[in-house]
Parts: sequence; C-alpha cells; structure tokens
Amino acid sequence: MSSFTMYTTPWCGYCHRLKSQLDREGITYEIVDIEQSPEAAKIVETANNGNQTVPTLVYADGSAQTNPSVAQVKEKLAALSV
Repeated sequence: MSSFTMYTTPWCGYCHRLKSQLDREGITYEIVDIEQSPEAAKIVETANNGNQTVPTLVYADGSAQTNPSVAQVKEKLAALSV
C-alpha cells in the first residue's frame, strides 16, 4: 500500500532525487506523471497556486507538500500514523 501519491514528470531532476531517497528509506508511494494525465496536472496546480511544480506529494488526508526533503516526508508520514 502506498503512503502517498507523488506527482512528477520524467525530466524532473528533483523528482528523481526524491524517488531515490524514498526508495533507500523503503517508503512506498504511487507515481503519477502529470504530462500523461491532465487530471493530475490540475491536482498539482491546485496545490501550487496554479503552477505545475513537481514533485508534489499528496497524502491520504488531502494535504500536499511541494519538493519536500525526505526528512519532511518522514515527519509527515509519522504525523499521519498517530
């Protein structure tokens, strides 16, 4: 089961870096390419004041983080599991 959804693009260096860090930590997530999904692009725009900024992570509680560090992701996941 994934912990959150990461909205990304294939060319995003920040996305690749965060994916690698999350994989090393064993954190599960779902990937959605906003260039392949107009609906996903709208979700990202809503979370980022109209901008398609990636990586954008959306959690089960509906909250979002844009370009977070792996430490911020771990902190958010810990808060959600309480």
